[in-house]
Order: sequence, then structure tokens, then C-alpha cells
Amino acid sequence: MIKVLVLNGPNLQRLGTREPEVYGSDTFEDLKKACIDFGKTQDFEIDFRQTDDEATIIKWLHEAADSKLPVVINPAAFTHYSYAMRDAAAMHTAPLIEVHISNPQAREEFRHFSVLAGVADGAIAGFGIDSYRLALSALKKLIK
Repeated sequence: MIKVLVLNGPNLQRLGTREPEVYGSDTFEDLKKACIDFGKTQDFEIDFRQTDDEATIIKWLHEAADSKLPVVINPAAFTHYSYAMRDAAAMHTAPLIEVHISNPQAREEFRHFSVLAGVADGAIAGFGIDSYRLALSALKKLIK
């Protein structure tokens, strides 16, 4: 089993109640379970985390780089402006995939730009919580 960090940024713990017309009705616990269960089919041990704190995500990205851990990250609102998070992600030593539940390109203009995109190995967006499954599948291919 390969350990994979699945990192989630601000407000994702509110899934199921926050803008269900955008993010769907699945809860954060549904997302966590889906990632852990699907991860097992890929021989991944999923370490699933969420924080509303930018500094915590940066520390987790440093941990991943130092430990050579693959990462799936939904930076949420930090996607659009956190250059500190981008710099931490740029240090990755294993594959890193950006993921979004909604499609940022189909939303407000300020969401169209990702500071992380230039340093991530890939990005998957717009497929609801299936975006995470697609990201984990892609991660498996990048690791091989």
C-alpha cells in the first residue's frame, strides 16, 4: 500500500449543506469514505485531511515533500491567491494532482485562475466527488 495524502482546504467540511446546487448533496463524510474506499482499490492508504487554515496546508505539503508522498489536493478558495501554498506545492517530490468538485471555469471569473496549476502534475474538476476518484486513478498511473 502506498500512502497518499488527500488534502482539502477551507469550507469543504460543509459539503452537503454549502451550496448543494454547486457542490452536490454528498457530505464531507461521504467524500472521505469514497476516497478511502476507492483508494483501497488502487492499493493506496488514504490519509484524508481538511483544514480552513492556510498555514496547516502548507505544513502538510512540506510533510509530503519531505516524505515523498503523493498528494491529491483540493485547495478550495486558496486555489486563486495562495502563493505560499503554491510555493510549498512546487517542492513536491511525488505526483501532486489538483482537484475540484465544481468546474471553476464555469463559475465566477475570479475562480478561473489557479496559482497551483503551474506546479501540479495535473488537474481534474467538475465531476463532483468523482473528481477525487479520477484524480486517484490518474495518480496511480503517474506512480507506475
